[in-house]
Formats: sequence, C-alpha cells, structure tokens
Amino acid sequence: MFNKNIKLVLAVLSVAYAVYQFTENNIGNGILLILLAGIFVFLYFKNEIILLAFLRLRKQDFPGAKRWLDKIKNPEAALTTKQQGYYNYLHGLMVSQTNISQAEKYFKKAIKLGLSMSQDLAMAKLNLAGIAMTKRRKREAQMLLKEAQKLDKHNMLNDQIRMMKQQMKKI
Repeated sequence: MFNKNIKLVLAVLSVAYAVYQFTENNIGNGILLILLAGIFVFLYFKNEIILLAFLRLRKQDFPGAKRWLDKIKNPEAALTTKQQGYYNYLHGLMVSQTNISQAEKYFKKAIKLGLSMSQDLAMAKLNLAGIAMTKRRKREAQMLLKEAQKLDKHNMLNDQIRMMKQQMKKI
C-alpha cells in the first residue's frame, strides 16, 4: 500500500517517538511503538500486496491473485529487487496455464532478479524446464532440472522432477 521509502520513514519516526516515550517513563507505549516499527521494517522486506497474492494463489484463486498484483502500478519503483523477483514469479505462475512464452519471460526475469527462498527458485527452474521441454529444448531442460534438484533441499519437488525426467526420455 505504501511506498518502500515511506515504510522506512514511518519506522524511523516510530522508533524516535518510542525513545521519547521511554524518556517520559511511558514504557508500555515505547514497547508498542518499537513493535510497530518492527512491522514497518517487516513490510519493507515483504510487500503486503505480494503476501496477499500468495494467499490467493494458495487457494487456487488466480483472478484474485491477479487483482492483488495489478494494484502494484510501478513495480520497479515500489518494490525491492527480491520483491520484484517474486512479483514476476507470481505472474509466471499465473500465466503458465495459458501462455508459456510469456510465462518463460516472467520466470527468467524472476530468476535474474532473485528469489529469497531456494524452494521458490527450484520451482521457477522446474517450470522453466517444463517450458523448455514443451519447446523441444532437451539440453536446456536437463540443465534446469539438475539445478532445480540441487535447490530442492527438502525434496518437496521430487515427484515432479522424476515425472519430468521420465517424460524427457520419451522425447
């Protein structure tokens, strides 16, 4: 909702006012203001609109997630680089059902900007491998599958990787 710089200013102001409250012996108010500053700092690193779009995607509500992401007008100015990566990652997940060429662009941009969790990066590379496989680029798909398997530390994508490897043998 707020620009990333406004969030930092609000955090600094609330910490400054918390220090003032501590000097006035209003300890409870100071603690509450410190917690409020923590929320602003958290929302600086994790954009609230992207979090709400993730919740919509978890419920398989693609139009709802699209509506939330459309509220971000200028992602380059409003988001940090990791948040821009997740913005493109979410767009890639939503578009992958209909337009694989556009989804490929979104996933490549998300990987280039960076995703903070290795599981998300593995999922993006797995989707890119599937797109490369449908476009008959077997060597690229194999390379992306290996990278996805290395990034999947909790073996959550094991079944999908195994199925994709079996499909690649048929090509």
